[in-house]
Amino acid sequence: MISSPLEKISFIGGGQMAEALIKGITSGGLWPPDSVYCSEPLEARRQYLEDTYGIKTFSDNSQAVSGADIILLAVKPQVMEMVLSDIRASVTPEHLVISIAAGISLFQLEAGLEKGVRVIRVMPNTPALVQEGAAALCTGSFATPTDMEKAMELFSAVGKAVEVPESLMDAVTGLSGSGPAYCFMFIEALIQAGIREGLPRPIASELAIQTVLGSARMCQDTGRHPEELAAMVTSPGGTTIHGMYYLHKQGLSAGVMDAVRAAASRSRQLGKK
Repeated sequence: MISSPLEKISFIGGGQMAEALIKGITSGGLWPPDSVYCSEPLEARRQYLEDTYGIKTFSDNSQAVSGADIILLAVKPQVMEMVLSDIRASVTPEHLVISIAAGISLFQLEAGLEKGVRVIRVMPNTPALVQEGAAALCTGSFATPTDMEKAMELFSAVGKAVEVPESLMDAVTGLSGSGPAYCFMFIEALIQAGIREGLPRPIASELAIQTVLGSARMCQDTGRHPEELAAMVTSPGGTTIHGMYYLHKQGLSAGVMDAVRAAASRSRQLGKK
């Protein structure tokens, strides 16, 4: 544990991503529950987080920030300006502020806070809910290497974390931030294809999910290029090459690349609002 036993972390926003991080840092021992705060407007959600994780919750953002050392902004980009205004008077250069809002730049974050506040921007994704997330991090003008070390450990508690320059954060948003939705669409397409060929949905679902899970694990564990792994399945004149021909013909690769570009472009638009 690199954080001090006296160090406290406060989440502004108690949605699914905040919950994933709270679960990861408390179950992994990075922070004891009594050192974790969360501000959340919905009373039922506050009660759930308290009952489930033993943390302290607030309905007021400024109250949640009071006494915290690390502040994690887990809110929608559309409300970030309002949230920064709420907490500005309570946040000093002694605080480390981490934002997971898509499209909100380091410049915007630093401009909304007092000069000298240490800021780190992060783009996580929803598989953090099952401790298999992918997150990219970049540092602001005043953040230190120790700040980045803390943030990396925090997000490593719920998956993989990498550091990138901010110029690549919109690309990260389009790829790994939005990527789970593309993967879910592909899994459902495999399931429907199995049903079309006569498989019962439960069996088609189990086979499709395990196929995608196992394929991703092969990429991760073997370190081989995906094309090389695909070649292992593709025999001359066999079934797989016939199926792959149709995927190429339908433009699967180009479609995925266009989807990532469209999501990255939307991230840039959000950052300009």
